[in-house]
Amino acid sequence: MEFFLHDKTFLLSQFLIFCMIVVVSCRGPVYKPPEVEKLTDHFSRLSVNQGYNVFFGGANVRMTNNGSSADLILDKSSGSGLISKEKYYYGFFNAALKLPAHFTSGVVIAFYLSNSDVFPHNHDEIDFELLGHDKRRDWVLQTNLYGNGSVHTGREEKFYLWFDPTLDFHDYTILWNNHHIVFLVDNVPIREVVHNSAISSVYPSKPMSIIATIWDGSEWATHGGKYPVNYQYAPFVTSMKEVELEGCVRQQNTSATPTCDRRRSTSNLDPVDGEGFMKLSQQQMTGLDWARRKHMFYSYCQDTNRYKVLPPECPSN
Repeated sequence: MEFFLHDKTFLLSQFLIFCMIVVVSCRGPVYKPPEVEKLTDHFSRLSVNQGYNVFFGGANVRMTNNGSSADLILDKSSGSGLISKEKYYYGFFNAALKLPAHFTSGVVIAFYLSNSDVFPHNHDEIDFELLGHDKRRDWVLQTNLYGNGSVHTGREEKFYLWFDPTLDFHDYTILWNNHHIVFLVDNVPIREVVHNSAISSVYPSKPMSIIATIWDGSEWATHGGKYPVNYQYAPFVTSMKEVELEGCVRQQNTSATPTCDRRRSTSNLDPVDGEGFMKLSQQQMTGLDWARRKHMFYSYCQDTNRYKVLPPECPSN
């Protein structure tokens, strides 16, 4: 019996050492997500160069497969990013991303909507932010939104993913319309922000560009710089493909109220008001509940240290 126990202890120690050496995620059981509708199947996937231009870090943006995909690179010289060729007022926006592996502390990958270039003092923003792991932790997925310049009152929620995002491509999707904002990962809703009177004053409401970036977030993303980017592991490369950009394209006119040009639509479904986009189905609600119960570990609505008075859209109980 003593030999058996010693043998088990030895095997466990070897497993832990293996986890430390290769910097893998030695987590507990990974739960399979429930079946959900595949909203991404309703729209055509585009080549990256069809929908995006280089935003910054030109030398660190590498188009691949004749422009159907792209690598965004962070090294000592620069991060990099892409920005959509059009601005959109409401819509369905997706990118399939594969994240860099190994030690990625301080690396931030963002897929987001923003209009800060046009409205610097009252901009809107809807964010996916993927935060590189420190001390062998998993990648963290953070969602956030700002409306009408409410940049001092971020509405963050944080999740651990139920897969390794460095092994393959996974879909990250933002649905934004007059009814709600929904964040989805591989078509599973992880967060819904319902447009109601409680949040109306800070609900994103102006046309936005869709942006994908990789950058050094050491000071912000790693406990105030405790675990900065280690460039011995550079270059850090995230790959992007199979983008979807469906919505109201802002026409280039001087009207204060944007108008929508749907001539470019590749679907008879309207991502603004069409059936299937106005509210979550029962299947999607099940997926949302699963993601939040099993994978969310922070919500601003539960942070009473930060908010002495919780924002009005937060549940009172």
